[in-house]
Amino acid sequence: MAADDDDAAGLTRGVASRLHAFNRYEIKYLVANEDVPAIREELARRMDRDEHCPPGGYGVWSLYYDTPALRFYWEKIEGLKFRRKLRIRHYGDLGAITDESPVFVEIKQRVNRVTQKRRVRMPYDTARALCDRRELVDTGPFGNEVLDLIVRLNLQPTVITGYQREALKGRDQDVGLRVTFDSRVRGRDRDFHLGAPAENRYIIPPRLTVMEVKVNERVPYWITDLMARRSLSVVRISKYVQSVEAHGKAPRSVFHVREEALPETPTTPTTVLTKENARVL
Repeated sequence: MAADDDDAAGLTRGVASRLHAFNRYEIKYLVANEDVPAIREELARRMDRDEHCPPGGYGVWSLYYDTPALRFYWEKIEGLKFRRKLRIRHYGDLGAITDESPVFVEIKQRVNRVTQKRRVRMPYDTARALCDRRELVDTGPFGNEVLDLIVRLNLQPTVITGYQREALKGRDQDVGLRVTFDSRVRGRDRDFHLGAPAENRYIIPPRLTVMEVKVNERVPYWITDLMARRSLSVVRISKYVQSVEAHGKAPRSVFHVREEALPETPTTPTTVLTKENARVL
């Protein structure tokens, strides 16, 4: 598994793994669902479906931790050059999750424009022991760092997000390029066991898909050309922030993606995005 293939290991079982760390740039777009097939078809001329992505995609579920005062949330809203978040992430069907199911404990941080991700795969019960019960587990220095962060900042489960993801990966000279389509983006602010049969609500209008371009260095020219031809505009959107605001844990900012601000039948992101409804990363 390549270090920057951030989803692959999530689909296999295993005990605590070695630390995976990688840096990259992430660029996001909001796309009307009806426009996704044509974009995906054009991308497929130069990209391959990720070998770990089944037809129709796979589920991605994340439990986010924050301080009682939502420090990590406000770091994003205020646009700090260095900001971070802690989460437990599971890939696949929540209905089948058990204590032994593989998850990732992950610190994702942003330094200026670069996204840095460090994480370790471990059984779900081990992740809960570390993050919820605040027990020292055998995950090396990274686990010690996570525990220190949780104890020092009094981090608590805050919201869950979930969505269906389809992934493409670059080939030839575009190795390292990754494009994902995240649809049916939902969340909840209670029942924090990932396997709980809890109700979720949409935190991004269900007729929209979040498309994300991920690169190690620079975006290939043909990707830039594709987005320009389709009049796609870059947006700054955070699923975590959307969930926090959608559940009333913080006031909705002027950047929140609001259902009432969107037209009945969006055709391109330029018709559904304005300065008022784009989301801050």
